Amino acid sequence: MQDKINQHISRHIEVFQQVVMPMVKDIERCAQLMCQALIQGNKILVMGNGGSAADAQHFAAELVGRFLKNRKALPAIALTTDSSILTAVANDFGYEQVFSRQVEALAKPGDVVVGISTSGNSINVQRALDLAAELECNTVAFLGRDGGTIEARVDLSLTVAVNETPHIQEAHLTMIHILCDLIESELFPVN
Repeated sequence: MQDKINQHISRHIEVFQQVVMPMVKDIERCAQLMCQALIQGNKILVMGNGGSAADAQHFAAELVGRFLKNRKALPAIALTTDSSILTAVANDFGYEQVFSRQVEALAKPGDVVVGISTSGNSINVQRALDLAAELECNTVAFLGRDGGTIEARVDLSLTVAVNETPHIQEAHLTMIHILCDLIESELFPVN
């Protein structure tokens, strides 16, 4: 068992050194984009499927609640949380539309719409990001593997170019935490 644990930790460190560390400028650019939107009175909408849905909810919760500082709540919505909307839209329009219908209803020009997809190929995330771009929102994607079909369709992609889903998810969550810290530090420098 210890060998398996050591292998996982070693691969985690390797992914962060070789894949995540070179993305520092893109992470900074993402934080700047989000800060600018929030300063201008816009919001952040986040979505994903499965474990990425949980990451979307976590991200929104850290912004609305707090990350490290007691401060004003920031407007963020996880599009993965309303089971009535998800099931009604999936039933009436198809699962591929569960996020785009919410983007249509909630997104305004200048908002940041974030899609999380470890494969980069989640059609419901892709459709929502495409619509967000049409609505003049800023689009960001946390992706894995080769970025899939989504990478070329967004303003900014944070692609963890490895094949192991758990390591992609670990990197996504770390980037989410870094973004929360940067946003809080920028918008609330004294607290």
